[in-house]
Amino acid sequence: MSEPMLFAVPTALGYFSSLVADDASLSVIEAAVSIGQDEYPDLDSQAVLAEIDTMADRLKRRIPADAVPVQRLRWLNRYFFQELGFAGNVNDYYDPRNSYLHTVLATRRGIPITLAVLYIELATQIGLMARGVSFPGHFLIKLRMHTGKQHGEVVIDPFTGHSLSRDELDELLAPYKRSHGLTGDFDAPLGLFLQAAPARDVLARMLRNLKEIHRTAADWPRLLAVQHRLVILLPHAWEERRDRGLALAELGQHTQALDDLTAYLEHRPEADDRAALAARMAQLRSVRQPRLH
Repeated sequence: MSEPMLFAVPTALGYFSSLVADDASLSVIEAAVSIGQDEYPDLDSQAVLAEIDTMADRLKRRIPADAVPVQRLRWLNRYFFQELGFAGNVNDYYDPRNSYLHTVLATRRGIPITLAVLYIELATQIGLMARGVSFPGHFLIKLRMHTGKQHGEVVIDPFTGHSLSRDELDELLAPYKRSHGLTGDFDAPLGLFLQAAPARDVLARMLRNLKEIHRTAADWPRLLAVQHRLVILLPHAWEERRDRGLALAELGQHTQALDDLTAYLEHRPEADDRAALAARMAQLRSVRQPRLH
């Protein structure tokens, strides 16, 4: 009698790595759901995705087959923001649970980017062209509206559900422009800030939100988990490798920390923080090597 075939269950990081390995097949919704497995190891990603599909199917059944994009958008907004009650978590904006899609589904509260990822998935499933926009300080949704020969765009704030006018977008952007000297002769057009965000950038922004929360709390184990994902997602973003090394150092994993910090300095030889990191690395080596007696 032949032995039964055994298949190794992929780790959470292994699963994430497979999801983001190739841009052509990268599913933002599935990779975004999987981020929650760091905090919730038993999370069933496929069950969460099935729940989202059920929401989309329920909406699809209500929309007439001949509905034009503007009509589909009205159905979606009414369903997402009014019936389902999704909204921004104004009471606890920096709660890390706002970054986990399965908890956003459960509580109907989130931050702009998680609400946008869910909204965009539903929009796509009902035939709308929706993309995320990495607007400074606030993630937005852009929808392309085609009706006959007419073309236009609608920009929605996923935190409030409001459609934003050009004047409102300019007002949102003004503080960023002032702080970066983008005024007067150096003014930058609004359209430059409304470009659709690539899938990898959306996931990176989600992870960096968590990164900032955990770094502010000096929660090194959780920060390290996020850094592992950022290094996998952005293998050539050497600053993420540096930040993982610093988290490893805080956790006493000096050999791995030195590997990451060395890689960073090799690829960023002119880095402004080179001297500070060299001193930190010397300290790590002295701790790692036992004293001779």
